[in-house]
Amino acid sequence: MPFNLLKKYPELLEILHLGDKERKASLYRVYRRDIEDNEAFKFREKRVYPIKSDGEIDMQREFMHLTTTDDKEAEGAATKKRVFEPDRSRRLHWIRHHIEERTSHVLEIFSCEERDMKHRKNIYRTYVYDTAEKYVIVLEPQRSPYGYYLLTAYYLNMPGGEKKMKKMLKKKLEEVL
Repeated sequence: MPFNLLKKYPELLEILHLGDKERKASLYRVYRRDIEDNEAFKFREKRVYPIKSDGEIDMQREFMHLTTTDDKEAEGAATKKRVFEPDRSRRLHWIRHHIEERTSHVLEIFSCEERDMKHRKNIYRTYVYDTAEKYVIVLEPQRSPYGYYLLTAYYLNMPGGEKKMKKMLKKKLEEVL
């Protein structure tokens, strides 16, 4: 388990052989080092914060979004269930690497306006898209110009994922928010 703290991009974390409890503990150590306890966690000089829940920073919810996905089999359930997502979790340590823009290849970094169907309003999102590794980080600019919320990060392993990103690139704003 401690070996995952030594992993560097583009290596993958070794978690698939672990039980649920050990896997979560290993991933949480990486999450705490790179995000929760990292005072210098910034994207282009702006602080990156976890998403808020009921007005409070919710580290557990953030961790859950970065290591799980919606359960597709529980469609239509009253409460959405989230399940472990191996591709997302094995790349958890990639977030910091990409936020700090340390990749040797070019990243597609762009902002675009999207429709939030739940709240029925337009919102802005900023994407850090690693086209070579098919990896995406989604940030939401704060109302103040001083930071971002980290919404999620994921590996494009679903059908149509790359096509969706290319479509979003076509409607990108002229500047990154």
